Amino acid sequence: MAGAAAVWPSFTASTGAGLPCPLRALIGVPCPFCGLTTAAIALVRGRAETAFQANPLIFGLAVLAVAVGPLVALRAFGVMSGPRPWSSHRQRRWGQVAVLVAAASWLFQLHRLGVGRPSLRII
Repeated sequence: MAGAAAVWPSFTASTGAGLPCPLRALIGVPCPFCGLTTAAIALVRGRAETAFQANPLIFGLAVLAVAVGPLVALRAFGVMSGPRPWSSHRQRRWGQVAVLVAAASWLFQLHRLGVGRPSLRII
């Protein structure tokens, strides 16, 4: 993820290609994950405040990305055993947490981009 965030700005600058949010492009409403590319690039460049302003979810995703690599390596070398299956209750609970996080992120994006706010016009 860090490698992609480091290379992406150069790629978009040289090609003009970008990844628009499909939901925002279709109906003008941002998705809960809008701003994650911008946030990842800002975080890789050491601009934590800019990353937070684009999408605070990036910090949780960064922690997961950093934690997953060593876990996979430790399990691959047999140092740690594989994960145990989750109970249906635990799956349901974490599903609810994921929905709440996505909803909070969506509210943040709607507020950040001013969706639903009347625009001020000076005549």
